[in-house]
Amino acid sequence: MDENRVIALEMPGEGERDALTEVLRQGAWRMLAQTVEAEVEAFVAAHEHIRDGEGRRLVIRNGYLPERTIQTGIGDIAVKAPRVRDRSGSGIRFTSAILPPYLRRTKSIEELIPWLYLKGISTGDFREALAALLGPEAPGLSAATVCRLKEVWKGELETWRRRDLTGKRYVYFWVDGVYFQARLEHAKQCFLVIIGADEAGNKELVGLWDGFRESEQSWIELLLDLKSRGLEMGPKLATGDGALGFWKALRKVYGETRQQRCWVHKTANVLNKLPKSLQQQAKQRLHEIWMAEGRDEAGKAFDLFIDSYQAKYPKAAECLAKDRDALLAFYDFPAEHWLHIRTTNPIESTFATVRLRTAKTRGCLSRETASTMVFKLTLCAQLKWRRLNGSHWLAEVIEGVKFEDGIKAEKIAA
Repeated sequence: MDENRVIALEMPGEGERDALTEVLRQGAWRMLAQTVEAEVEAFVAAHEHIRDGEGRRLVIRNGYLPERTIQTGIGDIAVKAPRVRDRSGSGIRFTSAILPPYLRRTKSIEELIPWLYLKGISTGDFREALAALLGPEAPGLSAATVCRLKEVWKGELETWRRRDLTGKRYVYFWVDGVYFQARLEHAKQCFLVIIGADEAGNKELVGLWDGFRESEQSWIELLLDLKSRGLEMGPKLATGDGALGFWKALRKVYGETRQQRCWVHKTANVLNKLPKSLQQQAKQRLHEIWMAEGRDEAGKAFDLFIDSYQAKYPKAAECLAKDRDALLAFYDFPAEHWLHIRTTNPIESTFATVRLRTAKTRGCLSRETASTMVFKLTLCAQLKWRRLNGSHWLAEVIEGVKFEDGIKAEKIAA
């Protein structure tokens, strides 16, 4: 099949509407209605005790608000939100958490808009693009609407970039430079990303900087910006790949932070220096290092790998050997955290959905536009980030309590 062939997809006409989509839409409507009804019933029941002198309830159902249309990924759904009346005069109001008063489109649509923009869809083509994805009815998403959303998101990004970090403390950082295949203003431009785990074990986006490659200067600017806004203390451990720019900058700004080399990046780097016929076996041997129960066992597996490949493939052996200490740093932290800190997976998994997969776009994205869209998509992804396992150990990590092979040192002594 010709890879360059373009296949045009036409939307069905009004008489050819997808029956399955209609079933799904009706099912979604019924499920939404039932869920909101249960929500309002629980609200009224919670205020059952509020009665007048004759024992009559004062917080009661009072019909429905006017019908409105919600845009979803399977098309428009018409909804009516229940209304509650408070006759006690105490100002009790019902607001649905599922169906907020001003909701006009689901969050999936809000994720779709910046994603399409990064894909190279021009503002004027949004209606056509969204109609192809959501169905022929995509009201309210004209070029003017998209432009207004874009301005709102730019404002959100600027507010976020100026937020006060005084009193914040991050125990771990995951860092990476993320490149996009979209045409940006500068060919060597990339986004420097920092995700942090706070004292409670929650992950959040800490830094997003449009830098020049992954240079030391770009990383210094990002780290100093964080420090100037109140982040005085650096993390206990930072996990990243082998980009020297970050590690040099880290030593200058947060010199006490320890380094953990990402095992996913290192594995790829080592395997690239071996013949394909040996890569599967080598990958398994590398896996045995970072999955070892303790540092001594990992050290033996480490030495075995070096001895096995040193003679014929010295570049592969050297690639692994030169970062030995940084690759095994995680053994000095709680075992429950190893799953999280051995790799930069929080960034990789997030940007797997954000990173572009097209090499050509019709327009060249400005730095501001690209930053805004990446920021918006990352915040959407942040809502799904999982909390660290063993978060109760974080306070002790901050205090400098020693861990050996993932176990608290005093427990070992006991």
